[in-house]
Amino acid sequence: MTRKRRNHGKNRKGRGHVRNVRCMNCRRCVPKDKAIKRFQVRNMLDNASIRDVSDQCVYKGYQVPKLFIKIEYCVSCAIHLHIVRVRSVTDRRDRTVKRWRRPGMRDRRPTKPTGNQKQPQKPTTTNATPQQTAPTTTPTTTTNKV
Repeated sequence: MTRKRRNHGKNRKGRGHVRNVRCMNCRRCVPKDKAIKRFQVRNMLDNASIRDVSDQCVYKGYQVPKLFIKIEYCVSCAIHLHIVRVRSVTDRRDRTVKRWRRPGMRDRRPTKPTGNQKQPQKPTTTNATPQQTAPTTTPTTTTNKV
């Protein structure tokens, strides 16, 4: 029988059965190894509330706690919510993680220069004598006007 994916769409690897989890969007039962999982880190408060709390707080530099959520989706909801994309047969073989953005969305992560990029070189100074570095002046001519 032909197969669409190398792992048959699951990550079971030798286990006969895995427990089911519920999709966070539609509450469908999905095997835990087949569900698309994402880890979301958010602030507990929005920016305006954080500003109000920090103004009224007694402690300087108080950090509002973060909210850590593990979200599990079924395959159809993950595709519908643009968490994963449908890929062609040849693109399915590519297992590298690619970050993509929706059109019109800003990139929230600042880009870091990698070590492969060349840094701009600073102009080097030579140890020259003052006579060599003296600027050349043009002779001025004086005219006598009567």
